[in-house]
This record gives sequence, structure tokens and C-alpha cells, in this order.
Amino acid sequence: METTAHIDFIAAAYAAAVIVVGALIVWVMLDYRAQTRKLAELELQGMTRRSDAVSDRSTSRAAETAKERAEEQA
Repeated sequence: METTAHIDFIAAAYAAAVIVVGALIVWVMLDYRAQTRKLAELELQGMTRRSDAVSDRSTSRAAETAKERAEEQA
């Protein structure tokens, strides 16, 4: 069997795979930029992330606990 008999099909398959993967990479990059832009607009309007609220609460709880311990030791 001759290896060059199907070289056109093999090259076309690799080219199609490269084009599809490249298109997916570009699509994800553009979507990331759009989502980042949308998130920045929402934050400018005053919207906050739920994760920020949780981290703020846990930070304030930790600060309160540390303050209570310091007061107990004094």
C-alpha cells in the first residue's frame, strides 16, 4: 500500500482540525472579553459579586473573633 495515496485526505483532516480548534480559541477569547466588559459595567452600576459578600462577612467575623480574643486576654 502506498502511503501517499491518501495524503490529500490526511492533510485536509489536519487542516480542518486546526481551523476548528483555532476558531474555538478565538471564540473563547472574544467571549471572555465580552464577559469581562459586562462584569465591569455591572460593577460600575453598583452590583456586587456574591462571593465578595461572603468573603467580606467571613473577614469581618474573623476580625470580630480576633478582637474578642484580644479583649479576653487583656
